[in-house]
Amino acid sequence: MQLSIVIVNYNSKFLIEQCLGSVKKAITGIDNEIIVVDNNSTDGSKEYLADKFPSVKFIFNKDNVGFAKASNQGFRITSGNYILFLNPDTILSESCLIDCISFFGSHPDAGAVGVRMLDSNGNFLKESKRGVPSASASFYKLFGLAAMFPGSKTFAKYYQAHLPEKANNPVDVLTGAFMMIRRHVFETANGFDEDFFMYGEDIDLSLRIDQLGYKNYYLGSISVTHLKGGSTKYNYRYVQSFYGAMNLFVKKHYSNKPAWYILFLRAGIGFRKMLAMASLLFR
Repeated sequence: MQLSIVIVNYNSKFLIEQCLGSVKKAITGIDNEIIVVDNNSTDGSKEYLADKFPSVKFIFNKDNVGFAKASNQGFRITSGNYILFLNPDTILSESCLIDCISFFGSHPDAGAVGVRMLDSNGNFLKESKRGVPSASASFYKLFGLAAMFPGSKTFAKYYQAHLPEKANNPVDVLTGAFMMIRRHVFETANGFDEDFFMYGEDIDLSLRIDQLGYKNYYLGSISVTHLKGGSTKYNYRYVQSFYGAMNLFVKKHYSNKPAWYILFLRAGIGFRKMLAMASLLFR
């Protein structure tokens, strides 16, 4: 088995239908399997999807267990040499999967690869490649220096903006919306950390892959469409989950840093959370 594709679904039956349609075209010529883990959707996903995609392996959870846990759950029934974790609100180009597999073949140091993601209007999504969310990177992003100097290796390092959008390069962090990983690397890293319910788990895993001695490659030569926000509603629960994940990341990866460093990061997270909550009130 060359490739196993794991998709976590939650109330996205029409989006994942579109996603699976694009996957069907992209897997031509690849020995593959597709696993969909449904986190107790209430939009009729179970009945709708199972009938339309009989070749897909479905896991229907009785509770919403979160992205990280559901992804690990799907992985446990896979057998592919490569595992693609894919969001249900993505649309694949026809050659992207075979191109990613070919890249692994010519780059033995690659532990995981991500691709150039575009929104529905064809605009580049900066989160396709990211740096480590250090205190300095977060500061520059928070206070607008990253936006003022968008090509700076120093000020715009949060999004690795000094690296060309359409080039292939190692980066610190890949996004879980499209993340293809060597099977043995994912196993050695012990998969996603299930303490992360949703958000942050891709940053955490990217760092652990790097710590194993492998590289995370951003492939700017390959593009997919990500209907950002299509499977997630921007609401109070989103804000709580996102910034809770950021605090968990700080606790896990920066506990050995000086107290002022941790305090600065937590203050920045708290400030951004406050702004996000305020924006909800005025929406």
